[in-house]
Amino acid sequence: MKPADTVLAFHEALELGDDSAFGYLAEDFIQHAAGPQGRAGFRRTRAALEHDLGHLTATVHRVVAENDLVVVHLTLHGRHIASTMPLLAGLTPTGGEVAWDFIHIWRVADGLIAEHWACRDDVGLLAQVGGWR
Repeated sequence: MKPADTVLAFHEALELGDDSAFGYLAEDFIQHAAGPQGRAGFRRTRAALEHDLGHLTATVHRVVAENDLVVVHLTLHGRHIASTMPLLAGLTPTGGEVAWDFIHIWRVADGLIAEHWACRDDVGLLAQVGGWR
């Protein structure tokens, strides 16, 4: 598989709630964005997101790939049902739908996702749940 195919298969499996998604990550996966390290760490991060935002779906807007790097611009869609992750701490869950924009950069090595960087619109998410006025 090409790096872009690996990343897209990973995203598709995540959206389906298929545990095989984590098999696309290297065991020693490096998370340059906030969060715990390794495949197990990413699993915990994803669980925290789903705990607070329910079943997540994604709209992929664009994918740009060059060599071993794959950039994915997407919007995660969910519902604000809890506020346990640090970004939402102290906010009363609204129950409302949310859309959270991301730019992910993934590096693929030996057929597995080895590293991740992210830029996310936290202010946009907070504005939707009453945490930014």
